[in-house]
Amino acid sequence: MVVIESVEKGSVAERAGILGGDTLVAIDSHPIRDVLDYRFFLTESSITLTVLRNGKEFDVSLKKGRYDDIGLEFETFLMDRKKRCSNKCIFCFIDQNPKGMRETIYFKDDDTRLSFLMGNYVTLTNVTQEDLERIVTMRMSPVNVSVHTTNPALRVKMLGNPKAANIMDQLRILKDGGIDINCQIVSCHGINDGAELERTIRELEGLYPALQSIAVVPAGLTRHRDGLSVIPPYQKESAQSVIAIVERFAREFMEKYDLRLVYAADEFYLAAEMPLPPEEAYDGYPQLDNGVGLLRSSREEILDELNWRWEEGEWKSLPKTPLSVTLATGVAAEGLIKEIAEKITEKLPFLNLKVVAAPNRFFGETVTVAGLICGCDLLETMKEEKPEILLIPAVSLRHERDRFLDDLTLEELERGLGCPVYPVENGICILDQIEALLKGDNTPCQNP
Repeated sequence: MVVIESVEKGSVAERAGILGGDTLVAIDSHPIRDVLDYRFFLTESSITLTVLRNGKEFDVSLKKGRYDDIGLEFETFLMDRKKRCSNKCIFCFIDQNPKGMRETIYFKDDDTRLSFLMGNYVTLTNVTQEDLERIVTMRMSPVNVSVHTTNPALRVKMLGNPKAANIMDQLRILKDGGIDINCQIVSCHGINDGAELERTIRELEGLYPALQSIAVVPAGLTRHRDGLSVIPPYQKESAQSVIAIVERFAREFMEKYDLRLVYAADEFYLAAEMPLPPEEAYDGYPQLDNGVGLLRSSREEILDELNWRWEEGEWKSLPKTPLSVTLATGVAAEGLIKEIAEKITEKLPFLNLKVVAAPNRFFGETVTVAGLICGCDLLETMKEEKPEILLIPAVSLRHERDRFLDDLTLEELERGLGCPVYPVENGICILDQIEALLKGDNTPCQNP
């Protein structure tokens, strides 16, 4: 049962007399524990709610469109608390945060509901047989699983949890239940790569066709690892070794299934000093949120959009206003952003575009992704550059788009640099923001 925080005015629930502060006990006699129960049992056009008020239960019958909401609001999105991770992973990024950051940064979630609802990756170490059956019954597909290794003893060691050993049994239950699965392998140099990586990929192949994709990503290592397991960062040759394994399996799977199934993250290609695979090698980018193909996807999307705007005449008619704009990025994306800036200035030669990669001093310079750039990194780097207008990756800000991981605010960055700062949500938003500025519109562009 869950407490109803408020009821939307004019909604079906309000018209039926349900009040904020009531407790929702059941829908059609099915107990309601969280948002999954609520959404699953709400889909009928005629439903009966069991409600608790002042210690007394009563039923309320409603009629609505089959998939329509009824207007109940709850305290949290999940309608209860997130499940906290019980693992002690040797590579956990949260354990590598410095002290003194805001409390929410240290929370570790490992909640299968968020895997289905938000695309989060989960280890399945805190699920029960009942939880797995619920996933199957409710068709919670796909489920995104952090596997890392299928070697039971090694997985227990890597996750620091004796419950980690039975991952393949759990995945087979999902497969047999018709649930699609995406897998993630966080690769730690000298621990679960090499022969262990080959074993893991081969055993995961046995889950096909429920298996949709496997991402192999390098462990993120910060400079705050005192007292933690020793994990060497990937260098050129070791990164090339991982890529060789992944690409060998990908070629095999392509012949068998007309699908590559396994993909290496962009960071491996950068560390290996190898070119990124072509767009067709990513099978539609199933692991984009894992940094697999993100640079390739962004490049193709932005350049296609730029060429389209030029050919259609949109950019040919832009005001030829001399403008100096600095594009901030992480070290990993520096080459991509420079290429894009060059293509833009080929078409708009009166525009001065400068690309500056901000080394990550907060987490350490081994951290190169844009999403982990902190305000202090930008402030220190850009003070030397003295930008007139600064565009930054919006992904470096928290969800509210007002504060960096180190708690420096966007306003504080602007004051420190003495220039306007515009967060850009994605690649195309760079073009939108430049276009707006040339037209004299200083409004930050929103994500399309």
